[in-house]
Amino acid sequence: MIKLIAGKKGTGKTKIIIDMMNNAVKSTNGDLVCIEKGSNLRTQISYKIRWCDTDYFKINGYEVMYGFIAGMLAGNYDIKEIFVDGILKIAGVDFEELGVLLDKLDKLTGEETSLVFTISADADELPAAVKKFIG
Repeated sequence: MIKLIAGKKGTGKTKIIIDMMNNAVKSTNGDLVCIEKGSNLRTQISYKIRWCDTDYFKINGYEVMYGFIAGMLAGNYDIKEIFVDGILKIAGVDFEELGVLLDKLDKLTGEETSLVFTISADADELPAAVKKFIG
């Protein structure tokens, strides 16, 4: 299951995803992962969440991002939730490619794992392939 948190910069998306992660620690029966560019969230989330900096892993595009997440899931069947803060900062501002990534990840994860992404854009700017995941 894929969920997008969309909004312009400064609308509180990061605060929402931090709260979601810290609440998930209390309620999820499985492993949690946080993916971000840099280390802004590292000290704001529970130590029980596996934190990943995309700069460290040299993630710089949508195909690489797909491979990174697919590899994580292949190596750990206990991952139940993955949170990605700032997908456009990580992979680039290409809404069509983002739509392709989200569709591929939705098929890969099914109902077993949920992925939450923050995206710095208004819902009105997004194509239908991306907009369908806002919720």
